[in-house]
Amino acid sequence: MTTIYSLSQLGWSPFFQQQLSLDEWQHYRPARVAAQHRSHFELLTEQGHINLAVSPQLPTITVGDWLLLDSEEQVYRALTRLSEFTRKAAGSQASLQYLAANVDTVFITCSLNEDFNLNRIERYLALVKAANAEAVVVLTKADLCDNPAHYQEQVQQLDALLLVETVDARSSTCIEVLRPWCKQGKTVAFFGSSGVGKSTLVNTLSGVDQQTTGAIRQNDGKGRHTTTSRSLLPTRSGALILDTPGMRELQLVDCEQGVQQAFADIDALAQQCKYADCTHSNEPGCAVLSAIDDGRLAARRLANYQKLLREQAFNTATLAQRREQERNFTRYCRSVMKEVKLRRKGD
Repeated sequence: MTTIYSLSQLGWSPFFQQQLSLDEWQHYRPARVAAQHRSHFELLTEQGHINLAVSPQLPTITVGDWLLLDSEEQVYRALTRLSEFTRKAAGSQASLQYLAANVDTVFITCSLNEDFNLNRIERYLALVKAANAEAVVVLTKADLCDNPAHYQEQVQQLDALLLVETVDARSSTCIEVLRPWCKQGKTVAFFGSSGVGKSTLVNTLSGVDQQTTGAIRQNDGKGRHTTTSRSLLPTRSGALILDTPGMRELQLVDCEQGVQQAFADIDALAQQCKYADCTHSNEPGCAVLSAIDDGRLAARRLANYQKLLREQAFNTATLAQRREQERNFTRYCRSVMKEVKLRRKGD
């Protein structure tokens, strides 16, 4: 039996409603992208579930998007996104990959074992800040850790206002801990590396084993990667959970503002440096280096900040160069086709 959801249950809000004219509201119906596969997209509407075949004519679509469909269940247009998450595609390919759209809150998941990594948490924070979404760091596998408070304190030191929660994903107590962000119509995404317990947490929050989970490897305490595609899953609380595959590689792109917001403490210190163009390496009067010397700032944090800024700048420039090459190639093809048509007319 197919479950029917109202638009509000699917995350519809005034932000999307105001994008529609009266004519569009009367003649087209909204649909939300719930899953993405090689051959098709799964859509959720007030009338039920729809499969949309992948086609070159479609706009750029990702999980979480809102689309307007015509009477033939074809895409009329995509609505402007409230938030969007992108990264440089994994590997050497110079292309942009869309991860999710229209997410209200991101649970940045990290397990309390050998996988715990402050640098990785800062990387995800930069991504979420750039998307203008709310970030909550969720430390999982508390049942396998002797001193969860120690790790939670380390994360909290990144930002006194950062929301940090510690949970045992298999216990129902995590439902109460995370309930404030899992309200009806809200979309919550899970980001994190493979094996940190995202799928287990999704199953616990939804109340149904919607995602396959794997046992922990005994040699390193890490879980096994189980989620293979991004999908939007309704929960009993009324929230929509967007589970994502573990990302072995999260290359930031066009994310300078997000990095600066994630490292707001360093950005504030930099305003006090003697020189406006201070690189925080060996300049006299550097407030950032002074903070490291007296213990107010960790050297690790500065190194990661500088690394992420360089990375996003390089990736952004690389993608911009590729776009320009593609535009030049398109112009060339058009000019060739125009010349061919002129010659045919001349003959």
